[in-house]
Amino acid sequence: MPTPARCASSRVDVALVVGGRWHDMDFARLELLRLLDAHDSVRCTVHGDFSEVDTIGAADVVVAYTCDVRPTAEEALTLAGAVERGARLLALHATNSAIDAPEPGAPRIFRTPDAMPEFTALLGNRFLAHPKIASTRIDVVQPEHPLVQGVPSFTTTDEIYVMALRDDLDVVLEAEYEGECPGFEVSHTGSRTHHPVLYTRRQGEGTVTYFTLGHCRGRFDVADLGIDDLGVVDRVAWESAEYREVLRRCVSWAVHGDDWARCPASMRED
Repeated sequence: MPTPARCASSRVDVALVVGGRWHDMDFARLELLRLLDAHDSVRCTVHGDFSEVDTIGAADVVVAYTCDVRPTAEEALTLAGAVERGARLLALHATNSAIDAPEPGAPRIFRTPDAMPEFTALLGNRFLAHPKIASTRIDVVQPEHPLVQGVPSFTTTDEIYVMALRDDLDVVLEAEYEGECPGFEVSHTGSRTHHPVLYTRRQGEGTVTYFTLGHCRGRFDVADLGIDDLGVVDRVAWESAEYREVLRRCVSWAVHGDDWARCPASMRED
């Protein structure tokens, strides 16, 4: 039997970009598709990078979960133009990263070059390093913000990113950390002690939302680093109920914009 529509909104074209290195992209892609599936107004295309500029540039929404996927200047400017005209960009986890792995036999130091300036200008940050994955407190900066309203500060096990930041970010969640980032050329946090975890920024008529949490790794995701099979699957970060709730709200915002909370499909389904 047909079921009634859950979303009152008209069609929303979403481009989902999931791809790159050192993460369980199959898991992340599936989880994001599940969240998008709650909204029957969505028509979704799936991409491994940003190269399909015509489709991505015409989308109402772009959701990206990547690592070391480096958009060309043309690709980044196409996406920036779409946001300028009113599209919404939800960028997740390591989408901000360009990472050069060490050469075989060289010291195990990862470099994070400024390799995609047009893209990082749009995102509002550039990844520099992260400390070792550990239990970390995530603090709510704006308790009344719709993306986190009712969500308390929480502790999770995830990557906390040290970033070069624009000055026009509206920070919603942050983490406090001061210390070393072993294994990266940028080896410490410098003078910054509070690191944005969730923020928004305006770009013309559109908005960028960036949520840095959500690390996941499968058994075979670091084979290029010489470990053919890790023997474990790491999805610990996704086991956080608070992370899941904020991510669900971010996806709902991406689909419906600032009125997302009015859509019944955006409400938690227990």
